[in-house]
Amino acid sequence: MTVISATAGITALGVIAVTAAHTPGAENAARSASVTTPMKVDGWGRGGYPMVTTAGNGAGPAVNGTANAAQTSVNWSGYADTGKPGQFTSVSTSWTQPAVTCGATNTSSSFWAGLDGDGTNTVEQTGTEADCANGTATYAGWWEMFPNAPVFYNNPVQPGDSMTASVKSDGNGNFTLTLSDTSQGWSQSTQQANANAQLGSAEVIAEAPSNGSVLPLSNFGTVTFGSNTVNGAAIGNSGAAPLTMVSQNGVTEATPSALAGGNSFTVTWDNDGVTGTGAGAGATTPAATATAPAATGSTPAAAAPASTSPSP
Repeated sequence: MTVISATAGITALGVIAVTAAHTPGAENAARSASVTTPMKVDGWGRGGYPMVTTAGNGAGPAVNGTANAAQTSVNWSGYADTGKPGQFTSVSTSWTQPAVTCGATNTSSSFWAGLDGDGTNTVEQTGTEADCANGTATYAGWWEMFPNAPVFYNNPVQPGDSMTASVKSDGNGNFTLTLSDTSQGWSQSTQQANANAQLGSAEVIAEAPSNGSVLPLSNFGTVTFGSNTVNGAAIGNSGAAPLTMVSQNGVTEATPSALAGGNSFTVTWDNDGVTGTGAGAGATTPAATATAPAATGSTPAAAAPASTSPSP
């Protein structure tokens, strides 16, 4: 991961106008029109993004096996394990898709499993998104090979759906990303490649997505991540550490629970990071923004996902 400076300005990395305006309903409609033509915004534009540390946390997450000194993040909440390059080759989770409560503020949230991103500049990940635009909630599934843009699926996702996600690597830069909605009866799997992926972390995360800066977090209540595994074993066996989402002005946005049975935990929404209201409110000023790290290495174009079952 490249640690994002708390005092630096914004680098939007070519974010297109509709993304900068952030109208999630319109964006979902545009991107869901075809999963073979993702809206390309160089990794920004919701979906997922590498972990960003909160200002004042020193060196931040592990790099090449160095101990993780950061227990808070601007955009992640959940559990993440870091280690040496090549240490992590699989991660999986399951959750019930939470409903989001919409208000006057446009907000976003995503829920996913992934490799890399905590200590490395790439993220290989898949999950769901739940956004609010003009008081209306939208839900979608996606996969992403950051720094490429996310690819959203056509398949329906609704609150209360039973979701599973997994990311597997063969250790040679090849990945299989699988997302399933057993309630809706669909499963999508895509094979992707990134020779620059270091396999330096594994994580299960609730995220405040980004479009050039970290966006306000949707009120998702509480989400339970169960059956969490890293390298085929319970996530508690891997030494994964909890991450609390705290805005750069000190507002707690989302909090993970302790692990139950070594493989289950919850993440509870506290605040959108902008209004300064909510269970964990600590400020009333808007959340500080952060500069995106420059993409490193090659960024192969996103390919069309291979479906393991026809779209409904």
